Amino acid sequence: MKEQFKQSKIASCDKILIASVTPYFLERGNLWFAENLEKILDAKKSQSFFEDNILLFERGRAMNFSQALRKLDELGYEIVQSIAEPGEFSRRGGTIDIFPLNYNNAFRIDFNNNQIENIEQLPIAIADEKEAKEKIKRKFKKQKLFSDLKGLKPGDYLVHLDHGVGKFTDIKENYYVLEYAQSDKLYVPIGLERKLSRYVGFQTPLISRLSSPVWQKTKRKVKEETEKLAKELLEIYARREIATRPYYLPDTEIDIALTDTFPYTETPDQIQAIEDIKKDLETSQIPLDRIVCGDVGFGKTEVALRIMVKAVNAGFQAALICPTTILASQHFQTFEKRLGKLPVKFGLLSRLQTKKEQQGIVQKLKQGQIDIIIGTHRVLSNDVEFKNLGLLVIDDEQRFGVKQKEKLKKIRTSLDILSLSATPIPRTLYLALSSLKKISVIQTPPLYRQPIKTLVLPWSEKTIKTAINKEMKRGGQVYYLHNRVETIETAKELLQGLIPKIKIGVIHGRLREKELIKIMDDFGNKKIDVLVATTIIENGLDVPNVNTLIVADAPRLGLAQAYQ
Repeated sequence: MKEQFKQSKIASCDKILIASVTPYFLERGNLWFAENLEKILDAKKSQSFFEDNILLFERGRAMNFSQALRKLDELGYEIVQSIAEPGEFSRRGGTIDIFPLNYNNAFRIDFNNNQIENIEQLPIAIADEKEAKEKIKRKFKKQKLFSDLKGLKPGDYLVHLDHGVGKFTDIKENYYVLEYAQSDKLYVPIGLERKLSRYVGFQTPLISRLSSPVWQKTKRKVKEETEKLAKELLEIYARREIATRPYYLPDTEIDIALTDTFPYTETPDQIQAIEDIKKDLETSQIPLDRIVCGDVGFGKTEVALRIMVKAVNAGFQAALICPTTILASQHFQTFEKRLGKLPVKFGLLSRLQTKKEQQGIVQKLKQGQIDIIIGTHRVLSNDVEFKNLGLLVIDDEQRFGVKQKEKLKKIRTSLDILSLSATPIPRTLYLALSSLKKISVIQTPPLYRQPIKTLVLPWSEKTIKTAINKEMKRGGQVYYLHNRVETIETAKELLQGLIPKIKIGVIHGRLREKELIKIMDDFGNKKIDVLVATTIIENGLDVPNVNTLIVADAPRLGLAQAYQ
């Protein structure tokens, strides 16, 4: 009651104090501000901390409207379309709505020609002051954590939380200077970096004026889309909780014939993964949702192949989606070798085919004339329909977005899902560790596979030459990773000069896909000794004869790329 009385008294005196969003003020209760109002205002006259971190709105006081908005921004308040929580403010015409962190209520401040005409309390309040401030603290820490402004250069694009994308020009008098459209400038105090983050995108961003509502509309749209997706995911998982599908049949002659065509000896982990998945399918009507983790070449594809054939025997269609056309083509060749003599119809769907060929595949899928489809994101297109899809296998699942992976689940909630990955994303691991998704780990290397030796050395022509010659002498092949398309031909010329007799191929993402496939086929058929490539080879490509990987400028790779 005492706190409410004090705050009402301040409001009735036609003035409100706005405290900045700083750790010091977040530790103070709202009653502290009410009791120490005069002391704070007095300290403002002589102490720079209070001068920089508070703002007083008082009825009848002259105050530049634009400077008031700028000051609120500097105090750490987030501009929104409509306020709902402490630490937010909005602007409409000459009116500011603000929810100060040091009050339990929001306020409206009306300006008239750079003079504060009226201050009134709004019917927007918090029920629990402590909980509200804890929420601000978490938000404060999160924003601070993700702000990385090291090594800024003039011309870099930055995203301001409240004003959107601007171009960084300089640091002047302890301010980051951002330039917007029509020479608008924004000065962000050093110390308020949590409001800034680097712009990351494939295209040059559009920059609007500071007074434009474009950024607020963009934020609102993103928030709405995020909430919509979260709601859809919740509905999908809720429906999957009660969904059922028929039991799968025990192994048939086709399953046994497929197993007999495997040219290698299964590892114990492979056998265990296959048996665990079969058990899930044969003894439970709950839709499968399992991830198989294992390094490239450890046999994840064999697990998927056997389970897909099992789905076909149960009367379902099965789909395998891959992140690249190269990987899809490699899988198709593997399936062709293994399924060629079995009564299973399979096909490939990617941009490698002509539109007419794609339409033919899509039509056959719809009519049930294809049992197994291998493809890229093309399989997720709106024109692709299945007659009776029962199993979806996602290879390199970390390369697909949430929305992509959940699309087919939405179509059929009883769909069995099998994911494959060498480097699963944290969300997938969390689901697995929380028992929301089952996991199988293949960590036993194939028979006769030697432990990998990793050497981190300074760049040296002699070292590169020695490594390639050593691999050539034992009849092997080499990957040479050069992750810069602009200079990749120069890298090829360098290697050709070091060892003139070797046959060298080059692949990168800017080549036409048919050309990519041809080069990879030549490499797989040993027509190429050394393949100079970008990180396009990270997508699970398995060429058993490649035993040496030379990575140029390795520190430029991300962790998942380096591991792959």
